[in-house]
Amino acid sequence: MKNTFGSALALTIFGESHGRAIGGVLDGMAAGVPVDKEFIAACMDKRRARGDGLSTPRVEADNVQLLSGVVNGHTTGTAIALMIENQNTRSGDYAKTADLLRPGHADYTAYAKYHGFQDARGGGHFSGRITAALVAGGAIVLGALNRAGIDITTHIARCAGISDTPFALDDPAALAAQVETLASKTEGFAVLDAAVEEPMKAAIRAAGAEGDSVGGVLETAILGLPAGIGEPYFDSVESKIAHLAFSIPAVKGIEFGTGFDFAGLRGSEANDAFRMTPEGAVVTASNHNAGINGGIANGMPVVFRTVVKPTPSIYKQQDTVDYLAKKNAELSIQGRHDPCIVPRAAIVQTCSAALAVADLLTARYGEAWMTHPTSFRKEDD
Repeated sequence: MKNTFGSALALTIFGESHGRAIGGVLDGMAAGVPVDKEFIAACMDKRRARGDGLSTPRVEADNVQLLSGVVNGHTTGTAIALMIENQNTRSGDYAKTADLLRPGHADYTAYAKYHGFQDARGGGHFSGRITAALVAGGAIVLGALNRAGIDITTHIARCAGISDTPFALDDPAALAAQVETLASKTEGFAVLDAAVEEPMKAAIRAAGAEGDSVGGVLETAILGLPAGIGEPYFDSVESKIAHLAFSIPAVKGIEFGTGFDFAGLRGSEANDAFRMTPEGAVVTASNHNAGINGGIANGMPVVFRTVVKPTPSIYKQQDTVDYLAKKNAELSIQGRHDPCIVPRAAIVQTCSAALAVADLLTARYGEAWMTHPTSFRKEDD
């Protein structure tokens, strides 16, 4: 379906940036799974704009209303409907430029697909605003994954040309410590090296002051994924994660493990040698392949990176066309926009990865990973 991801466990999203509300329907959760509203709120807060020069001045409360599927703090086993009201819209900002195609946006492609019937206000259904529904649904799943011993965390690997400390790809213990460090950060600016935080923020604010924007790279780690998860080819771990990663507006590329640097290696350098631990577990001495072989998890950490392009909504004058008058034109965008979406997109990428992982787990274990989170792995012994 066009607005649905997942088969064994699925999320359908709906809404427009300036409509009454956005939301989703999460189907496939087992009955009796705890739902922590405070955890959901904390995830939503990491995505929420603060009007502080780092994000859009459009500040929304983003309170998630659970309309069905949750009673007394637990799932009922039926579909979970969730809704987030849009309370701070200014559609008039778009009226003067309604016929002008915004470069880098989906204005033209939406018009070509929907023949002018699309809701163009604030980008409509193509707006990054809709990712709030991804976070809300993904947060429910993420909580269940955490109880099953699977941690997913994202940090800002690079922003405005400034790099954070990378995840320790080849050192699972060091990587686990990094994940723990990020888990202790309650605010939405997820970096490992405290020394780069203020320079990154200054660069974002500087771009915004010039009417421009910047992009960056997000790096996500998945710890605790059992070996054997995933399918060859079309439902591989990479395929599922990439599918959802590219559903995040502005994501234009993805790599796993050593990624594009594989091009400069020989096979003798790229292969991850296997070894046996004293406890009898199969591990790899390195992790160039990001815990995935043949599309299937091998039990090592899964690490991937995405590139996020600069926000296309900039205040600098740009060349475009008036698609109704059918002539060239110039555009000065109005409205309220992010000078950089990378910090807010980190939790979106985490929750998107959670949906991909949960769908793969459900395909293999059914509801057992949710109903018996501490013992479902015994099936593999």
